Amino acid sequence: MTGPRRVAYVLDPRFPGGTSSAVAEELRAIAPLCRPVVHAVSSRMFAGPDPAPPLAAAFDALGIAPVWDADTISADTVILHNPSFLKFQSEFGRRVLCRHLIVVSHENFLRPGGEEAFDTAGCLAQIDRATLALRKSLAPISAHNRATVTAWRDRFGLPSGWDMLPDDWFNICDLPMTPPTGTPCDRRGRHSRPGFEKFPPPADLDLCFPRHAETNVILGADLMIAEGAPPHWQVYPFRGLDLERYFGMIDFMVYFTAPTWQESFGRVLAEGIAAGKVVIADPATAAGFGGGVIGARPDEVDGIIRAFVNAPERYADHVRMAQAALAGFSAEAFRARFAALLGPRVGAAA
Repeated sequence: MTGPRRVAYVLDPRFPGGTSSAVAEELRAIAPLCRPVVHAVSSRMFAGPDPAPPLAAAFDALGIAPVWDADTISADTVILHNPSFLKFQSEFGRRVLCRHLIVVSHENFLRPGGEEAFDTAGCLAQIDRATLALRKSLAPISAHNRATVTAWRDRFGLPSGWDMLPDDWFNICDLPMTPPTGTPCDRRGRHSRPGFEKFPPPADLDLCFPRHAETNVILGADLMIAEGAPPHWQVYPFRGLDLERYFGMIDFMVYFTAPTWQESFGRVLAEGIAAGKVVIADPATAAGFGGGVIGARPDEVDGIIRAFVNAPERYADHVRMAQAALAGFSAEAFRARFAALLGPRVGAAA
């Protein structure tokens, strides 16, 4: 074969939050290597016609016109992002013809406690029935995500002919780095898309964002706004503040989720590090950041913040170390891994 290898992306581009941001950064990163065709799928998971804002911006910047709901998707390599978008239907509804299908597992396959996070087998079966390929691979995005995919595989088994890529298909975090402040204060915040699973129980929120803190900023607090939030919290809806303004209001980002939910990566934590903040999260989520995120319990947050406020030089040292660790998630690192996997002759799908 002498021509370029054709690459196609497949996803429902209406995914909010981390998935859309990750794919947008990925498309920008591989732009020097290839120009993929992006196949947009209208799944039953989302309503409305518009891609999520990060993807819409990337499509516009790169001159990509997504192909919506094609009957057949044909390329040498097909990269399908986040198979959970199929969980509310029983058929994929299109044919996929390729040499190598790569399914990027943004969602954990198992929740804390071992329950399935979604109908994983059903989603993979839809893709498997629709695809004719020489190779079909799962691509976890982080160490924790890989652990859940591996545990699910060991319990339920992969469809015949599937394998798992040995290296993580990591989220690109090529973010501008803001130097840490030299005078940290007890100014706390968190941000995420709204959803019950994204927030810890009320008692843990009270520990993380107490009355005695100088500032408590909750971005993505749509449910709290509807139900009424404590007066010592500043609450904003999802996308109710631009991130630059939000990060300007805090020195510590404190991020815990519901006990039945675990982030597969936690892009918002990388954003906090890049913004020059000390980031605190549960130990499993923190483990994916090479020491850059402090793993703790909610009842330990007060002591951690107090120690950093009392030692500003330690605060700055930690932020600089955390920002250095983000180099492992750079666009350059992803591009090198992408080229090694797909080969030097990557191009556009027909």
